[in-house]
Amino acid sequence: MTTAKTKFPATAERMPPQAAGVSPLRSAFARRLGLTALGWAIACLIFFPIFWMVLTGFKTESAAIADPSLIFSPTLESYIAVQERAGYFKFAMNSVVVAFGSTLAALLIAIPSAYSMAFLPTRRTKGTLLWMLSTKMLPPVGVLVPIYLLFRDVGLLDTRTGLTIVYTLMNLPIVVWMLYTFFKDLPKDILEAGRMDGASTLQEVCFLLLPLTLPGIASTGLLSVILSWNEAFWSLNLTSSKAAPLTAYIASFSSPEGLFWAKLSAASTMAIAPILVFGWLTQKQMVRGLTFGAVK
Repeated sequence: MTTAKTKFPATAERMPPQAAGVSPLRSAFARRLGLTALGWAIACLIFFPIFWMVLTGFKTESAAIADPSLIFSPTLESYIAVQERAGYFKFAMNSVVVAFGSTLAALLIAIPSAYSMAFLPTRRTKGTLLWMLSTKMLPPVGVLVPIYLLFRDVGLLDTRTGLTIVYTLMNLPIVVWMLYTFFKDLPKDILEAGRMDGASTLQEVCFLLLPLTLPGIASTGLLSVILSWNEAFWSLNLTSSKAAPLTAYIASFSSPEGLFWAKLSAASTMAIAPILVFGWLTQKQMVRGLTFGAVK
């Protein structure tokens, strides 16, 4: 009898939430509400610098420095001054050509490379992949001088071709790694069935591999475009006026006289606007590609 009484409280402690008066539906709703609030808070924290930059672009220089309030009289003075000082569309065209050109070149090189590593691996495949990824850990300034001298001797300084080559090599390790993971998730039985039907390697890649992994290839290409568009180090050091992209366009508003915050914000807004719109229009494809193969 005594033993039963001593065990009873332990049994009560293991009572289900329904018996203790806690509703599972209410608990799930509270958890979801908390996660939603946390997500919105993080999103607002990340977006606030962009919002403040866009806001500052509509202020005068004096208001941008002395008046940090959200209430002010908007003006297009900074945007007009920015456009009069430097041709925006010339820099924007350079960014478009270099970003999309380097992405296309990287994909043309990475697709056969990732195919061979995914479906025809050797003992050195993993080591090669790790070596390619390790090149991203090298500070770009460490190879700036030899690349600068090489480009100077072959006439590639301040050219779209030279910048496209550098951006291609810069993004190639990431592109190969992403395509490798997408190709590895593809069942080999599909490719073997194509071989049994007489498909050549080129037909196997063009008619089987590429259509089946198109979401992954699209997301990889989109990421490469974004990385190329935002790259500033190489554009500032390898270009001056002819092939300078929008990153160099932004840097031109930092002068020895100081930083012109309103004009700098207006130039930055004009520079990131195309890639923001591009990312917004392609977000579904990017999310679909990044989750490709996650559920089998």
